Amino acid sequence: MGAAGGRAGFYVGLGLALASSAFIGSSFILKKKGLLRLCRRGRARAGQGGHAYLQEWLWWAGLLCMGVGEAANFAAYAFAPATLVTPLGALSVLVSAVLSSTFLNEQLNVHGKIGCILSILGSTVMVIHAPQEEEVSSLESMAEKLKDPGFIVFAVCVLVSSLLLIFVAGPRYGQSNVLVYVLVCSAIGSLSVSCVKGLGIALKELFSGKPVLKEPLGWVLLVCLVICISVQINYLNKALDIFNTSVVTPVYYVLFTTSVMMCSAILFKEWQHMVLDNIIGTISGFLTIVSGIFLLHAFRDMPFTADLLPLFLQQGRTDLHASWRSADRHQSCQHQPLLPSEDKGSQSAEEEEEEEGESV
Repeated sequence: MGAAGGRAGFYVGLGLALASSAFIGSSFILKKKGLLRLCRRGRARAGQGGHAYLQEWLWWAGLLCMGVGEAANFAAYAFAPATLVTPLGALSVLVSAVLSSTFLNEQLNVHGKIGCILSILGSTVMVIHAPQEEEVSSLESMAEKLKDPGFIVFAVCVLVSSLLLIFVAGPRYGQSNVLVYVLVCSAIGSLSVSCVKGLGIALKELFSGKPVLKEPLGWVLLVCLVICISVQINYLNKALDIFNTSVVTPVYYVLFTTSVMMCSAILFKEWQHMVLDNIIGTISGFLTIVSGIFLLHAFRDMPFTADLLPLFLQQGRTDLHASWRSADRHQSCQHQPLLPSEDKGSQSAEEEEEEEGESV
């Protein structure tokens, strides 16, 4: 019975993760369109420190859509492992890529379509080989995990690297390198996922009648979550304003997913009880998703033509065209006039008469 209930919770978390990807992928498009409208009006851009986007309704619609997606994502983490929920964010990349080609006139070539297919296949493999996290049923057990030395070292590294990116690398390279602002969002996002897991546990205890509101850990997690999300929104807006959506979305996905998987492995020991085939399946699925995202991103502006085919295929294509031309010539010879020489003679005679007339 418990296994059946756990399996049902797993599918609930899976469905919420899929819905979250759809909403979050759409939110990128709405935000980008709002920022483009502000740019056309000559308002201060977010990449230059402006906050005029707060007066744009399209941006607020995108924020609302992202809020719904994050809420679904929040609930998904309460039912399914983070190593499963987070990689399924690849579907938000697919949604964003398809909608970008439709509403933002951004190109989605054959490489991008293959990348979309690979991302879906990789997500399917990860769902099949999803790990099981250690059971955390109370805030007390969550507090014990947060005191783990490994997680403390990880959190300190994240905070120090984020401060260096914001105050050192940002002013120098933020306008030219997409990794600067996206790395800030990804690193801080790994901590926000931990806060979300803890708040999910707190809500479960609250609904069961426990005095959770008197526990300081729940309020600390809520404040940390608000700070983390604020930082993510701010620097994600900067990245979206400066760089193309088809660049920001896949890079953000890969870095964010990697950070969350590392954080979950350290905090919740998700990989500790996995058998070898599930470990290989999870890693293979994630690398398949990364490969798909790479194809979607790296070749986004490259048109796919026959000249890009390998040489042996081009040689076969040339021979095929040559055979077609020879066949066409052979077929045209069968339909030529019976006396072609007379026709050529008459044509040459007419040309000579025209030349004599011009000379006169």
